[in-house]
Amino acid sequence: MSTTALITGASSGIGKELARIHAESGGNVIIVARRQEKLNDLKAELEQKHNVKVMTIVKDLSKPEAARELFTEVKQTGIQVDYLINNAGFGLRGKFHELSWERQQQMINLNMAALTELMYLFLPEMIKRNSGKILNTSSTASFMPGPLQAIYFASKAYVTYLGNAIAEELHDTNVTVTTLMPGATETEFAATSGMDETGLFEKTVTARSVAEDGYNGMIKGKLDVVSGLTFMQNIMMKSLPFTPKKMVLKQIRQMQEVEN
Repeated sequence: MSTTALITGASSGIGKELARIHAESGGNVIIVARRQEKLNDLKAELEQKHNVKVMTIVKDLSKPEAARELFTEVKQTGIQVDYLINNAGFGLRGKFHELSWERQQQMINLNMAALTELMYLFLPEMIKRNSGKILNTSSTASFMPGPLQAIYFASKAYVTYLGNAIAEELHDTNVTVTTLMPGATETEFAATSGMDETGLFEKTVTARSVAEDGYNGMIKGKLDVVSGLTFMQNIMMKSLPFTPKKMVLKQIRQMQEVEN
C-alpha cells in the first residue's frame, strides 16, 4: 500500500529532493509551496517518471492562518497523511534591529509557528492509528546562537528541541519525529538569506545528499540526523561545549560577515 507524504517547501532545494525520493519509492505526495508553476513542473515530473499521485497546494505558510487552511484542504480530500515533512523555512542575514520587522515576523511564523501547528493538527490522527512519521528540517545552526542571523538560529533551535521533546512524548507509540540538521547546502536558501557571499557557504553539499540522509533517518525513526558537514565543521561542532560562549559568538559573527 502506497504511503502519502505531505511536504512543505517542496518547490526547490531539500523539499523538492524529498518529494523525488518519496516518489521514487512508489509513494504519493502532497507538495506545498508558494509557487504554482514550480509545483506544477514537479508534479508533471513525478507523475510521469514514477506513476504516483501528486497533489499540489499553493500556500504561503508565513501567514498566520495558512497552516490551519492547509490541514483543512487536505482533510477535505480524504487523503491519509502518513509522513508529515515540515521543510519550509527561510533565513535573513543582518543585524536584528536593522532588518525589516515584517520579514522577521514572517520568518517566525514560517520556521516555528506553521511547523508547530501542522504537527499539532496531524499528530492526533497518527497517534489514533498508531502509525506515522514526522520529519522536521532544522539546521546545524540550532546548536549555537547566531549573531547576524539571530532569529533564524533561534528558530532552528526551537525546531530541534520541540521535535526532540515530542519524540520522547511518543515513546510508547509507533509514531516517530526525526529532526534533520543540515550544514551549508546548495539551495536557494543562501541567496534568499544573503549568506551566499559569506565564509559559511564556501563549501556546500548537494540538496539531494541531505534529503537522502533526512529521508532515510525518518524511515528508520531516528531522533536526529546531522548532514553535510565538512571535516573542519565537524570538529567545530564537537568543540562547542568546551569553547567559551563569547568566543563562539565572535566566530559565528565573523563567518557571517561579508568582506567588502
